[in-house]
Amino acid sequence: MRVVRWIIPLLTAVVLLVACAPAAGPADDATLTVAVTPQPSALPTVAPQVTPVPDVESAVRAYLDAWKTDDYDAMYAMLTSVSRDAISAEDFAQRYRSIAAEMALDGLDYEILSSLVRNAQSAQASYRVIFHSALVSSLQRDTTMNLSMEEGGWRVQWSDELIMPELAGGNTLWMDRHVPSRANIYDRNGDPIVAYAEAVSVGITPGLIDPEREAAILEDLQWITGIHPNTIAAMYQDFPPGVDWYLPLGEVLRERVERYYDIGEGYDDGVLKMYPFESRFYFDNGIAPQAIGYVSLIQADEAEDYLRKGFRRDEKVGRQGIEKWGEPYLAGGRGGTLYVLGPDNQVVTQLASVDAQPSQPIYTTLDIELQQAAQETLMKYAGAVVVIEIDTGRVLAMASSPWFDPNAFEPTNYNYSFQLEEIYSPYSGQPLLNRATQGQYPLGSVFKIITMAAALESGLYTPESTYDCQYAFTEIPGIPPRYDWTWERFQKDKETPPSGMLTLPEGLMRSCNPFFWHIGLDLYRQGLTDAISGMARAFGLGSPTGIQGVEEEAGNIPVPDEEVDAINYAIGQGETLVTPLQVAQFIAAIANGGTIYQPQIIERIGIDAEEPLYAFEPIIKGTLPLSEESLTTIQRAMISVVENRRGTAYSKLGAFSRNVIPLAGKTGTAESGGETSHAWFAGYTRRNRADKPDIAIVVVAEYAGEGSEVAAPIFRAIVQQYFEGRRSYLLPWESSVGVLATPEPEETPTPAP
Repeated sequence: MRVVRWIIPLLTAVVLLVACAPAAGPADDATLTVAVTPQPSALPTVAPQVTPVPDVESAVRAYLDAWKTDDYDAMYAMLTSVSRDAISAEDFAQRYRSIAAEMALDGLDYEILSSLVRNAQSAQASYRVIFHSALVSSLQRDTTMNLSMEEGGWRVQWSDELIMPELAGGNTLWMDRHVPSRANIYDRNGDPIVAYAEAVSVGITPGLIDPEREAAILEDLQWITGIHPNTIAAMYQDFPPGVDWYLPLGEVLRERVERYYDIGEGYDDGVLKMYPFESRFYFDNGIAPQAIGYVSLIQADEAEDYLRKGFRRDEKVGRQGIEKWGEPYLAGGRGGTLYVLGPDNQVVTQLASVDAQPSQPIYTTLDIELQQAAQETLMKYAGAVVVIEIDTGRVLAMASSPWFDPNAFEPTNYNYSFQLEEIYSPYSGQPLLNRATQGQYPLGSVFKIITMAAALESGLYTPESTYDCQYAFTEIPGIPPRYDWTWERFQKDKETPPSGMLTLPEGLMRSCNPFFWHIGLDLYRQGLTDAISGMARAFGLGSPTGIQGVEEEAGNIPVPDEEVDAINYAIGQGETLVTPLQVAQFIAAIANGGTIYQPQIIERIGIDAEEPLYAFEPIIKGTLPLSEESLTTIQRAMISVVENRRGTAYSKLGAFSRNVIPLAGKTGTAESGGETSHAWFAGYTRRNRADKPDIAIVVVAEYAGEGSEVAAPIFRAIVQQYFEGRRSYLLPWESSVGVLATPEPEETPTPAP
């Protein structure tokens, strides 16, 4: 056989050689023609087609990246068809959401450890997930993902173990959340503004009051609630007699009521109704409620988000002001214990546990008595009052009217449904709006301070510059004459003359509209189109003050596009909008010599016996862009507004400033878009007492008329409260302190812009 194997190839080779050898031919002189058959060319070699296998790690990474961003739809789309048949997209997403909520999942990271392609149809990858919880320490778990090839890509074979190995077999997670009690909020002296307390809801049914007993009932109610009988009577004067309509009066501490009433589970004699409850309690029916804010229960549509932040479903959370801003401090450091539960809801194992940390009380810069006085002065009008220390930026009072009772958001308060209906009524005047920081108003004549500053710093005007202030302004051809406030007053009394020749400081003292229209027009025509708007922004208008703890708006400081804009903006009208807090900020800067302090309402955060987490320190934002001479000129002009007999605030503040507390300020009457103007007064004290820092006060009363008639008296009342600790000065519309006159006395008109 071996011989055959090598003989056969040998014979084949010999045959091929013979066939290729030339044949014996004729003699050399003979011609031989040879036909050559062309050989076919060689065919190209074709490599077999191989379909590349998709990268397994890319598929795993895409799935885990979608998990990191809670993109459950994308995750579901990556599952195998068998997995999608086993669980719906909704149930799949809910599974992940519920796990994230129960864990208080704040985020996750991952690491792919290895991957293996078994064959063209199956693969496997190992990965590590690090779960970051808002309640317990981070958890790290390693698990394995199986994948199948479908439709040209790797698809995930889903099971509960892909979330966490401990969830195999139908196990679930349960977090026992450790929640500290919510901390209190205090004023600067440590008096509580908000604290947990036992309280009583108080109200009456006015239609059932026996007229012979009315006086006695109202006296009892004054003792219980602190509300004057005349004020209570005015609250129900439009109620029809004989109808059992309920009038909520507010909430008081239970210990006060129980001295004379046995309320037990409640007290109801038909007229007077009182029901006890326990909750986070807002004293005096709300002290600076828009600034302090309120709490309310977590709603169903936000429960998942709050659970992931570590809250319980039944908790109340801050909704406005300091209650909202201070949530991380007031709510404390939450802790929890995370368990694995079996299908029978019994504990299988504990995964992690962290203790709760105590909550931190917040001390505000507010003075309760001054705050209450500020709120009291706004009983008649919607508007705002801001009181700020001129050398620190501390906000001592921040009142906004109409206000609301934050206890209205407590469901166990018998009055809550009645009060909420009133708060959200379209006729309530938006009581939740903090007009001190969110109310955006035209500043009117108070803005003339800024126009005066721009004029002085432009180099075109000096303190000695003069202008003949007559009734009418006619410097822009083609538009109707503009009239000074003296003309409007003349139309009423036939006695008020025009102001006549004035220097620039006297122009501010008299609040001469034509003078400041002239300045705005002159600067515009001189090419200094943004001189006034630039000065306003340098004073802090047109941007948030930066105050922490309360919501605020920026306002609007426009640049004029035409001459009419220039004269409107020069007196704080047109599209000019400011907040009372912004005005208080620059008034304080004028008072202290030019330093702009950031307003602050937080004094301290922390437990008394411990190092505070935060303690107040003044924050300097900048300085007014004024020369010393310009600033002194403005200060003296503001003093003359109050103390000069021709000053627009002299009738209300002159004697008080000369004999009691030295003052400076500026009246303002801003067009509101309605028949009645907004009344402004912005000023400061000049007492220079070491124990009582001087303050800047800004008052705005909506649709109230002239600043000198309404805002200036409020300013005076607050000054007296601050320096004397009480108020005896009656506002023109009061019958006694804090009680509106009924009927209201006639007001004596006095000059004001």
